[in-house]
Amino acid sequence: MATRYWFGVCAALMLVMGQSGVAHAAEEAQLLSLINLYRSDVQRCGKDASPPLPPLAADARLLLPAVGRSDLQAAMTRSGYPMVNVQAISLSGPRDANAALQIIKDSFCQIVLDPQFVDIGISRADRDWRIVLARPMLAGRLGDWQAEGQKLLQQINEARSSTRQCGAQAFNAAAPLAWNATLGATAEQHSRAMANGNFFDHQDRDGRTPGDRAELAGYSGQRVGENIAAGLDSPAKVVAGWLASPAHCANLMSPLFTELGAAYASDPKSDAGIYWTAVFAAP
Repeated sequence: MATRYWFGVCAALMLVMGQSGVAHAAEEAQLLSLINLYRSDVQRCGKDASPPLPPLAADARLLLPAVGRSDLQAAMTRSGYPMVNVQAISLSGPRDANAALQIIKDSFCQIVLDPQFVDIGISRADRDWRIVLARPMLAGRLGDWQAEGQKLLQQINEARSSTRQCGAQAFNAAAPLAWNATLGATAEQHSRAMANGNFFDHQDRDGRTPGDRAELAGYSGQRVGENIAAGLDSPAKVVAGWLASPAHCANLMSPLFTELGAAYASDPKSDAGIYWTAVFAAP
């Protein structure tokens, strides 16, 4: 009996990175780099393991004073940030970014590893720090899942048409993927399960992996991979987030895959609002 392989990587939220323009904020920039490096690998946080997550995007609208109390909702309204959810971490004592990261890892890992957050603002005044993480409102108007899945395929094939560096791994241009309706239905099922069940994982609530779900749907291929994303309101943003993460980028660029099915599902009661799944495979 042939062995079925599956390769999964997760992506959460990714928006275009803003620039604060503060030239002297070396430690704040260093802390952002350290947080994103921390998020980029599997991490243990309490009883849970967090999957690799794409980088948070710096947004100047989230820069709040490092000292004193702030009304987060009022501050977001003043800054014009279209907030859905926001969390602030206040630290007092760390002398540099490395010390600040250690406290974050020890005491605030659940916040910085929450896949619903996409944007971040980091402020510092001597040894006081304020880290604000937020998720904005969804702005895009989407068609049905088949139409948006096809758009996702187009974006992915456009990315595959060029040579690309995914972290330390270099990829040549790869052949375009072909749409597979069975994989599309498999992707829609998992996106719907995540949205309605308010979870973000490759393994569904019944313990099934992407390979299991593809097989149950009737797909006969022996190699299956999956990228998932949450909180993004367009295929372009989803693919940009995957390309910014080495593991997701490698899945997307792999010449071993020849077919794709993709879909989104939304549920306003869920944490992230919208969830995407792309199932890569080869017969």
